[in-house]
Amino acid sequence: MADGAVNRFALTFTAAPEHIDELGHVNNAVWVTWIQDIATAHWSAVAAPEHADKYVWVVTRHEIDYRGNIGAGESVTAETFIPEGPRGAQFDRCVEFRDASGKRIVAARSTWAMLDKATGRLVRVPPEVAAPFLPGTER
Repeated sequence: MADGAVNRFALTFTAAPEHIDELGHVNNAVWVTWIQDIATAHWSAVAAPEHADKYVWVVTRHEIDYRGNIGAGESVTAETFIPEGPRGAQFDRCVEFRDASGKRIVAARSTWAMLDKATGRLVRVPPEVAAPFLPGTER
């Protein structure tokens, strides 16, 4: 999933006691929440205000590979990027979580669909909305 030529957005997440399951590590549902959190933060940080006011994103699919985990008090660095342009109303987004040693422990590819906030209907992603997120673009 990695491509050094794409725009990346990063956040750090720290596992709190409420994130831990009976196996002693971060529950899978928490990873999904963190995927949503970084995607939302990326959109808020990069999207033009008029686009953020007009559109909202919903997940239509997650594909997640779990190769490791962390326990309470441990942190991961999450990086997200959009690997290619939209397809109609949909964009794929990749998220990679790395532990303190830099090892990728969770990787996800999610499909998001754009809705018009006023109508609640799917809309094709306009080029000007996609541009700041596409591979090789400068911000």
